[in-house]
Amino acid sequence: MTQFERSRATMIDNQLRTSGVTDWRLLAQMAIVPRERFVPADRQAIAYIDDVHWFGRGADRRFMMAPALLAKLLQLAEIDEHDVVLDIGAATGYSTAVIAGLAASVVGLEPDAGLAATAADNLNHLGLANASIVSGTVTALGRSRFDVVIVQGALAEVPPAMFAVLKDGGRLIALISGDGVSVANVFVKTGTDIAARGEFNASLPQFDQTQRAPEFVF
Repeated sequence: MTQFERSRATMIDNQLRTSGVTDWRLLAQMAIVPRERFVPADRQAIAYIDDVHWFGRGADRRFMMAPALLAKLLQLAEIDEHDVVLDIGAATGYSTAVIAGLAASVVGLEPDAGLAATAADNLNHLGLANASIVSGTVTALGRSRFDVVIVQGALAEVPPAMFAVLKDGGRLIALISGDGVSVANVFVKTGTDIAARGEFNASLPQFDQTQRAPEFVF
C-alpha cells in the first residue's frame, strides 16, 4: 500500500465515517479517487487533510472542498446511477471525479478557465468517460438540464439561473449563509415551485470570493 492509499484509508475512517457518512457507494468511490492528483505538487503530501485547498489568490481564487463536508453533501444529494449531475465550482475536478462513480454522467462547471483546463486533463487522465468540464457560468450550459446540482461554495441565496438548469423533480444541494451561519440545504423543484429543507450547519467559503460572507451581529 502506498502512502497515498494509506492516506485515503485514513480519510475514510477518521473523517468520513466519523462525520456520519455511511453510503457505501460514496465511501468506495472516495477510497479510489486520487485526491493528490487534484492539488498542486507542493500540497500533495497534505492532499487528504480535512480542510479546503485554495487555488490562486485574491478575489479570483477558487478552492477544493474538505473531504468530509463534500461527502456529507453528496450523501445528502442521494445520487444514483441514473442521475445526470451538474457540479458547480469544480475547480481542478476532484468532486466531479467522485460524482462520476455515482451518477450516469456529470458535468463539472468551473468559471476559471485555467482550472477548467486542469480539471479536464485530470478527468481524461483517469479515463472518466462519463465526466466532462465546461468553463464558464451556468449560462454556458445552454439548454442542458440536470437531475442533481451540487454547488461547491456557500451562497447568500441560490441564483435563479441555478434553479433553471434543474429538471422537474430535480434537487439542488447548497450551503446557504446568513447571520454568520451556513446551513446545508436540499432544494427540490416541482414545476415552477421550489421546496427547501435545511439539514445541518457547516462552514464553507463563499462560492464567489468577491462577496464577503455575512457577519454575525449580537
